[in-house]
Amino acid sequence: MSQDAIEQQSSGIGRRRAAAQGENRTAYRERRQEIITVAANLFKARGFRGTSIGQIAEALDTDRATLYYYIGSKEELFDEVVTDAVRANVAFAESVRDGGGTAPEKLRTLMTALMQSYAENYPFLYVYIQENLSHVGGTRADWSREMRQLNKSYEDTVVAIIQSGINEGTIRPVADAWVIAYGLIGMFGWTNRWFNPATSAVDAATIGSAYAEIFLQGIVTVSP
Repeated sequence: MSQDAIEQQSSGIGRRRAAAQGENRTAYRERRQEIITVAANLFKARGFRGTSIGQIAEALDTDRATLYYYIGSKEELFDEVVTDAVRANVAFAESVRDGGGTAPEKLRTLMTALMQSYAENYPFLYVYIQENLSHVGGTRADWSREMRQLNKSYEDTVVAIIQSGINEGTIRPVADAWVIAYGLIGMFGWTNRWFNPATSAVDAATIGSAYAEIFLQGIVTVSP
């Protein structure tokens, strides 16, 4: 049994946390969101593996026992936020793929939405895309497996949209569809090096729209 589990078991905090979450208390939710925000910033500054529960507690000027009233572990906190965000991104991408419009229109919508998602879930998704999921095991193996599947689903969806554009003649076949798709996804992933929604002079929607314009200018066919 881990040290975290021992501490929680001995104090009964885990049961109290579950009860508080079930009661949906406003103050509890607000404090938990504050903890999530502080933890996220530490994850980005120190890396997920380099951040401990003790450091999160210290940054919040509280103790570990109090922190356990709101979160079970740093892994639980991280995985919960990331899972919800990634699932939502995949569901949105699939709805865009299956909806109306041309491939370039779909890509523009998708690219703007992806950048907005990075902002709304800052910096969890940025920390996530830097994680090597193949090295995540133990109690998080199932989570890692689901995340890899969701990543593949998102990539496949972007590839499908680009391939449909090549087939319909709205996208130039400058490379295989998967090569173009990986370039698109990588462009947005790289924003982790400089984008912070709290300090950026340009909002996420504007950045997404600008990137879409730059990207699409290079692959969209031009009518004679």
